[in-house]
Amino acid sequence: MTAMAQLDELRRQVERQARRMQKAERERPTLLGQTVFVGTLGLLLVLPVIAGAYLGSWLDGLASGYSIRWTVSLIVLGVIVGAVNVYLFMRE
Repeated sequence: MTAMAQLDELRRQVERQARRMQKAERERPTLLGQTVFVGTLGLLLVLPVIAGAYLGSWLDGLASGYSIRWTVSLIVLGVIVGAVNVYLFMRE
């Protein structure tokens, strides 16, 4: 490879990296975008837990006597489902 061909290749690589850096600078996340992202993560985690608590409380209310078995079980299930939701959202 000649010196001129090496210089051309170097110039192309530098130009490509400069374009990538400019694109990254334009697409940098804003404070609002990061806030929305964190809020979405919170909802993905909290909503299944709350739904499990309400459903478990309702099911325990149908049972005679004092029982929190369904409530505790569905809260734990809600935490697991919420964690999986957050993991899948972050992986995307």
